[in-house]
Amino acid sequence: MSNLVVVNNPRDWPLDIPGVTVVAARAYLTDPAYGSDRTARVFNLCKSYRYQTLGYYVSLLAEARGHKPLPRANTIEDLQSQNMVRLLTEGLNDLIQKSLAPIKSDAFELSIYFGHNTASRHEQLSRQLFNLLQAPLLRAEFERRGHHWRIRSVRPIAASDIQPQHQEFAIQATTEYFMGRRRRTHKQIAPRYNLAILHDPANPEPASNARALQKFEKAAQALGMHVEFITKADYGRLTEFDALFIRDTTFANHYTFRFSRRAAAEGLVVIDDPDSILKCNNKVYLAEILARHRIPAPKTLLVHRDNVSQIVPALGLPCVLKQPDSSFSLGVVKVETEQELPAKVNGLLDKSELIVAQEFLPTEFDWRIGILDRRPLFVAKYFMVPGHWQIIRHGDEKHDFVEGKTEALSVGEAPDRVVKTALRAANLIGDGFYGVDIKQVGKRFYVIEINDNPNVDAGNEDSVLKDALYREVMGVFLKRIEARKRGAAR
Repeated sequence: MSNLVVVNNPRDWPLDIPGVTVVAARAYLTDPAYGSDRTARVFNLCKSYRYQTLGYYVSLLAEARGHKPLPRANTIEDLQSQNMVRLLTEGLNDLIQKSLAPIKSDAFELSIYFGHNTASRHEQLSRQLFNLLQAPLLRAEFERRGHHWRIRSVRPIAASDIQPQHQEFAIQATTEYFMGRRRRTHKQIAPRYNLAILHDPANPEPASNARALQKFEKAAQALGMHVEFITKADYGRLTEFDALFIRDTTFANHYTFRFSRRAAAEGLVVIDDPDSILKCNNKVYLAEILARHRIPAPKTLLVHRDNVSQIVPALGLPCVLKQPDSSFSLGVVKVETEQELPAKVNGLLDKSELIVAQEFLPTEFDWRIGILDRRPLFVAKYFMVPGHWQIIRHGDEKHDFVEGKTEALSVGEAPDRVVKTALRAANLIGDGFYGVDIKQVGKRFYVIEINDNPNVDAGNEDSVLKDALYREVMGVFLKRIEARKRGAAR
């Protein structure tokens, strides 16, 4: 893979970086040789990115050629609007206050070279701005109003705008960036595609345990894909990959959703896609869509502050209250008596205008049907914790929880109706990777929820299919990547 630094005039590039080819913008746009190089990476450092300038067209044509430019054309548009810059960076407020606290003046300018600044105390802020705004060289201006710092503007700068006293540092930062990319590439043995697996090593209840992650990696490598495990600090690297597999717990208002949405916007194959995350993470949405399509579910009531009195007449007691974005048995409470109902309802309504109330269906276990690409992949029974009504019992501390046992079965061993019901439910969401939870009461089956990002743990869900389960998942990634590549070529 070749690294092309595109500038208006090669004399504008003051840095001597090994492994980098400096190209004049006009040559990149007009020389057919650059259009035929499908492996190039383009780093656009032109003097201006304004609409229809050379810099604008470099990024636009690089995208058309499959060169994954930095910055992309949509990033250029974002950087032209300071309102958009403020929107993209609104989550950095605490970091900005901390980083700029020692500064005495009311204005400050921060130069960012591939995510780095000359002052170590601004390193984290520089990295976050680079990850969010995705331009090689940036200059951010801050102003203080009262005791509060705010971003006034962020703009990309050209190579010729690097301050003379910063050139040595810029050489070091740029060299580290490119050499780091080369080290990652050299670990690969002629892979066809690059897959990122997003995980959080500190999550006590991950979507896949460490052994399962290793098995996913091995299966991907067997299909010619290079795997790299990334964390939330790697947001700025998404364009390096062809696909993203999220193996951390997903939420709509969470970094996992931002990764998913960015990956989808960049044209990566992503599981789970942002639409699935939004839909599956909201019990209000699921209750409504299951009812609309007449898929059997427990008696359900959408609760707001004006209809709390309807819960007991409609559902009886005990009943179950669910926060819309509950997961892993958190945000789900059981109500035994009318006396305890108001406090538990109000506690959930303080966080959401709507919550879900359902009739309580006691069962020994829940069916879990894993579905991928609109096909059943695995079946498991999730048993309740002994002496408890849920499959997970949480204690007072974050890492204090007990799980019921998991028993894997072949798809053929599960009742035909439970598999068909799960497929009907999952197909309402999309063609991603889902875990449909179903309760069986006698001969009747009730969909409890549809989960994106279902658990796949070595020793649990894979107990029947073994390594074939991991190959199936990676096979879907490969099929979808190749389909996208064919579509792009056409």
